[in-house]
Amino acid sequence: MAIDVNKITETIYWTDITEGCKIEASGNSKLFNTGDWRVDTPVFIAEKCTQCLLCVPVCPDSSIPVNNYKRADFDFAHCKGCGICAKVCPSGAIEMKMGER
Repeated sequence: MAIDVNKITETIYWTDITEGCKIEASGNSKLFNTGDWRVDTPVFIAEKCTQCLLCVPVCPDSSIPVNNYKRADFDFAHCKGCGICAKVCPSGAIEMKMGER
């Protein structure tokens, strides 16, 4: 379907458009729930976890919350299921499962 540019009543100038790949304000990435892009889902097995926290700094989405020096379950609103956390976990406390949680 073609858009008739002659019928557009609102004028948008290029200077009004947000630049791509730029963080406009602190904390605004929390507004974008990107977890629904996930194909594989990490499963946290608390019984196996030694609380070494090696998984936390390698998570590119900061989806592993830590409270009182202990990791909690994943923040699935932002986790994209890359599996890096599972690869780095020495105790096997993270397994990747295909599909949604």
